[in-house]
Amino acid sequence: MDRLFDFRDYGELLGLVHNSLIAAALLGVVGGLIGVFVQVRDMQFAVHGISELSFAGAAAALLLGGSVALGSVLGSVLAAGLIGWLGVRARDRNSVIGVLMPFGLGLGVLFLSLYEGRAANKFGLLTGQIVAVDTVRLGWLVGVSVVVLTGLALLWRPLMFISVDPEVAAARGLPAGLLSIAFTLLLGLAVSLAVQVVGALLVLSLLVTPAAAAFRVTASPVLAPLLSTVFAVVSAVGGILLALGGTIPISPFVTTISFTIYLVCRAVSVYRRHSGWGTRTPEEQPAAVAVP
Repeated sequence: MDRLFDFRDYGELLGLVHNSLIAAALLGVVGGLIGVFVQVRDMQFAVHGISELSFAGAAAALLLGGSVALGSVLGSVLAAGLIGWLGVRARDRNSVIGVLMPFGLGLGVLFLSLYEGRAANKFGLLTGQIVAVDTVRLGWLVGVSVVVLTGLALLWRPLMFISVDPEVAAARGLPAGLLSIAFTLLLGLAVSLAVQVVGALLVLSLLVTPAAAAFRVTASPVLAPLLSTVFAVVSAVGGILLALGGTIPISPFVTTISFTIYLVCRAVSVYRRHSGWGTRTPEEQPAAVAVP
């Protein structure tokens, strides 16, 4: 255990990662909110698929000496655009993702194998780096976060409507196809944020697990996004704070905190079901939505 943690110079090290802490908090807010729609729309597989091309874009930028953040964003947006355009229906979407995932991962591995720089840079794209967020990259992360949060604010009600009750939404004249593509693009941007902090392999821990945990204990359209955001922020920021005193990458800490929260919420859900506290579980009761 002493080899895993060393908090002797923790105060001095804390000042070196203030950018990473800000980035983690932003990612927690974005991931927690967009994760609600990932759960409602059953797009967990899409998150992983987009992350592979985000990884490929970041690896290409690293090889060419460009901005890794920009490369990650471009890769994510390209993947999201293809998934949204070619796979509007769930079955088609999963087929497209299944084709894109190995292609993106293969490209990323190729670019990293050609890269002759520091090995830590290669490893960081897959598992995250605690000090990888410099001032320039933080600017990118803030800008992308603002775009995603603004888009979610504008699309929240109609997007929730078509996600929960697509037939009625279509009858009301809502453009389901356009809204789905718009959300997929926002999801792509959110994935690019996660890749910068926890790496391409473990983005599900911040874009899927917190929302899944929240829906285990509530189906409220207000409380579920709030809990999801809190869980994601605690996982991301807590992971960095623990990793700062450790000797292993940030990702295991983030994923452990996120998974622990999910287990606690699942235990609460089981207790409620057996004790009769509440009437319906989150799985049996879809999130309520106000009709526009």
